[in-house]
Amino acid sequence: MLRTNQPFLDYLDSLFTHQEHKDNIVIKSYKKGEKLLTQNENSTKIMLVKSGITKCFFVEENDKEYIVEFLGKGEIIGEIEMLKNVSCLCSIEAITEVTVYSMTIPYFRSLIKSDLTLNNLLLDVFAERIVNTSSRASYQQLHTTEHTLSQLLEVKSKEMEISKEDMAAYLGITVRSLNRALKELKENEEAE
Repeated sequence: MLRTNQPFLDYLDSLFTHQEHKDNIVIKSYKKGEKLLTQNENSTKIMLVKSGITKCFFVEENDKEYIVEFLGKGEIIGEIEMLKNVSCLCSIEAITEVTVYSMTIPYFRSLIKSDLTLNNLLLDVFAERIVNTSSRASYQQLHTTEHTLSQLLEVKSKEMEISKEDMAAYLGITVRSLNRALKELKENEEAE
């Protein structure tokens, strides 16, 4: 539900500290609600979350928002679009104050050609995303909304604030269905 990647963050911390040209990687900050990337627009940077939490989402043709994942420290953003040379597949928005390492695309491309550690980290990220996506899809097929919602509420209470709209978008349901599920969950807890 909240993805983080400490090894990737450690790698970029080190790279930032030891970079030769100080404009290849810079630190940027985003306020809550600010977009880091926008769906269907071109990205000019590769970013890695240094601190804070973002949501990765796309908007369907019917204007419904669907949250793919919540991304925290160490998660890379914009690399798939750069590798495939396509516009942004989804939007990334800060749901807390967020600080990122922002890398130029030419610098990132040069690292891909020369840095085995980066390539291994990227392979791990891609494999993890495939596993997470397939696990989440099968989980949501096999379990009720209420069961998935209870897990989301547990993460919300420990790690981050999530609006009802974002919870519904993550679960792939309407806010009305979410309210019904919350009511049923509360009634079940009171009955126990």
